[in-house]
Amino acid sequence: MNIEKLEENVQMLVANLVEETFIYDLLLAYNQPKASITRLQKGDYNLSKNPGEIIWKKKLFFKKETDSDLHDLIDRLKKDPGITKHHPRFIIVTDFKTLLSVDTKTEDTLDVPIMDLSKFYDFFLPWSGMEKSQFQSENPADIKAAERMGKLYDLILEDNPTENERDRHSLNIFLSRLLFCFFAEDTGIFADDQFTNALASHTGQDGRDLQTYFQKFFKVLNLPERSDYPKFLQDFPYVNGGLFADDYPVPTFSTKSRKIIIECGALNWKAINPDIFGSMIQAVVHNDQRSGLGMHYTSVVNIMKVIEPLFLNDLYSDLERAGDNKKKLLKLLDRLCHLRIFDPACGSGNFLIIAYKELCKIEIEIFKQLEGKQLTLFSNIKLTQFYGIELDDFAHETAKLSLWLAEHQMNLAFKEVFGQIRPTLPLKDGGNIVCGNATRLNWEEVCPKGNEIYILGNPPYLGYSLQSKEQKEDLSKVFLNMKKYKVLDYIACWFFLAARYIQKSKAQFAFVSTNSICQGEQAAILWPYLFNLKCEINFAHQSFKWTNNAKGNAGVICIIVGMRNLNTNPKLIFNGAICRNVKNINPYLKNAKNITISKRHSPLSSIPEMLRGNGAVDGGHLSLTALEYNNLLENKPEAGCFLKKMMGSAEFINDKLRYCLWIENDDLTEAQSFTEIRSRIEKVKLFRLNSKKKATIKNALTSHRFAEARYSQQNSIIIPRVSSERRHYIPIGFLKSDTIILDSAFAIYDPPLYIFAIISSRIHMAWVRTVAGRLKTDYRYSSALCYNTFPFPKITEAVKTRLEDHVFKVLDEREQHPEKTLAQLYDPDKMPDGLRQAHHEMDLAVESCYRSHPFKSDEERLEFLFKLYEEMIEAEKS
Repeated sequence: MNIEKLEENVQMLVANLVEETFIYDLLLAYNQPKASITRLQKGDYNLSKNPGEIIWKKKLFFKKETDSDLHDLIDRLKKDPGITKHHPRFIIVTDFKTLLSVDTKTEDTLDVPIMDLSKFYDFFLPWSGMEKSQFQSENPADIKAAERMGKLYDLILEDNPTENERDRHSLNIFLSRLLFCFFAEDTGIFADDQFTNALASHTGQDGRDLQTYFQKFFKVLNLPERSDYPKFLQDFPYVNGGLFADDYPVPTFSTKSRKIIIECGALNWKAINPDIFGSMIQAVVHNDQRSGLGMHYTSVVNIMKVIEPLFLNDLYSDLERAGDNKKKLLKLLDRLCHLRIFDPACGSGNFLIIAYKELCKIEIEIFKQLEGKQLTLFSNIKLTQFYGIELDDFAHETAKLSLWLAEHQMNLAFKEVFGQIRPTLPLKDGGNIVCGNATRLNWEEVCPKGNEIYILGNPPYLGYSLQSKEQKEDLSKVFLNMKKYKVLDYIACWFFLAARYIQKSKAQFAFVSTNSICQGEQAAILWPYLFNLKCEINFAHQSFKWTNNAKGNAGVICIIVGMRNLNTNPKLIFNGAICRNVKNINPYLKNAKNITISKRHSPLSSIPEMLRGNGAVDGGHLSLTALEYNNLLENKPEAGCFLKKMMGSAEFINDKLRYCLWIENDDLTEAQSFTEIRSRIEKVKLFRLNSKKKATIKNALTSHRFAEARYSQQNSIIIPRVSSERRHYIPIGFLKSDTIILDSAFAIYDPPLYIFAIISSRIHMAWVRTVAGRLKTDYRYSSALCYNTFPFPKITEAVKTRLEDHVFKVLDEREQHPEKTLAQLYDPDKMPDGLRQAHHEMDLAVESCYRSHPFKSDEERLEFLFKLYEEMIEAEKS
């Protein structure tokens, strides 16, 4: 949605208002489908029979009224069951002088002169698919300003192609200075509209003299004494602080770019949020991010999940304990102005800005307690307490600018409470933000140790396959002389460097991360390194969906992990709104000892072996479609002995049958007597010979066989390797001996029936969700990590028989629905009640093997499993 265009639509509508079509034009302005509006006008969608009224189900109620009092009318309409039964999102009444509206979902109200409607265009944003919760995070003023700046940036680049790093840096500096000036003239740093009016009045329309104007103007802002300059430039305050100190080239301009600068100046920059706007402007500079303005910031809600348990809650506890005790309050003030906040992947500074604002809020609360105690009330929190590292040059410049703007906003908040303000100008140092690669820099040189230090942020995640060559080199330097580091996500660098930094200091850290570093083989590789540095997890937010509200936002599963040096203070696990005080937080973010689950080649428990399926590596030439299979059998029925059914995860879950050639070595001569089969074997041979892998080339010698053949001519259980995160159970099943299981699944050959119950149980699924890796957000089942490590007690034959009875009940329930695939049967929203109940009863039977009373939650199951795992590992060693 283009915010700027939407506002223009509403402006045009009221400027050319036609009463008869007003409501239809308003709906069209918010991108409602033209075909739907046409049908509404014709009456197809209008559920009201009264003239002058429109009811569009779930969209709106509209009434034109010239006689009644509009306020009384809308109060009556809100309660009218004839209207509310259609659930209109908005109730709107107007006499075309005033417009009143109620948002029935949020209960927000609108009461404006109809000619001012464009000023309140955001009220009806839900019609464009943008909910109120979204535009609270994604401030329309931020989006509109970023879109306008995007146009300006493109025009400047068109006239000033950047040929090297210095050119790009100069352009980034220019944009930062321009943004400061826009903000300054709307927030009292400059006089109202001083910058835009001066530029419009003292430069030509063609923009040719704008370069010279900016060069002079920026120089003036850096001069305390400017008596040699024209009066209108002397009227600007002295700024300095580093923003205008250095001389950088200024781009050239055109009529269009000058016009957009003036248009940008007309926006309300007072409404801009520095904590979010910086990331949006960063998206302006990086063209590939334009489509999702607002996607690239960390929402304030998520930032608070980091900073509250890291330091903010502790500071508020100190404030509460201090009461009105002057000595304690002054001690807390001193603590505030000496602690440091360090973000070693700061981007545009979102974490630093929110942390700064929150510290200032605490300071204001302290000063409220100290009022009347003969103190001079000025903020003592300085931007120099904030440190950052950022690789991207423009983001690094924007972070410094955003901190300046945030400081001014908090100065204004301070003035509102106490009536006095620390002068914003001249600017002070804008935070210690360094442009560089955080994995290569010495963090202690960027942020020297001492006092209280809190390291935080949202570093880049990037799994191994997505890392650039340079990032892989970063990983190798950070984890020098360490084993198996190559499979780690890029963010592991930040965890290791932060854990090393906080040693022997009053420092802690917390990062937002994808949950993959606390799952699968990464957990077993990374966390022993961290714990060896004598630190511990002191709080964690378990997996949650990323809550940025930008359209097109990816469904990333995140965690937040906080770490500190070893001590006895409380440890907290957050799961949504629930917070638990626990004894310990292990690498899987569970209340258990610090053990890691490593791959095993054989089962820890007394359960049968699980094998990976068969890998063809054949270019598709050993596989046959149903049509190819039928044609071969029809023409050469005697070739049937070389054909078998073939099934992987997708085929099994979605009930799709495929076929393959399966030729034993002793049968090769006979198989090659069939032209079709011989041709396929030759094609496999060529495919493998053209490979770059030595093993594949070697397998060309046996091109009649699967490259990885683990088939056993017995009945089997098939276990898909990848299954949707939505499913409560991984769908598994029994196959007959004539079916080849592909390597997209695992197999247990000649399985005892009861093993089906164990693998299908809720307690096993809780283990899988915790220790398995993920493919995106789906479970990636592994025999080595999920099955072989699963702690299961020894059971008697009688218990095995009881479990088998439950297996038959589950299979019977499946057979009640032959028309449905397993994907449909195990869809949690559509799972048949009988099947759900059969699984529940089987779950209870499996859990009774562990203890006599059922588990109350997955957390309880996992705590029990980790303890049992530890005991079984110890027993295995002895």
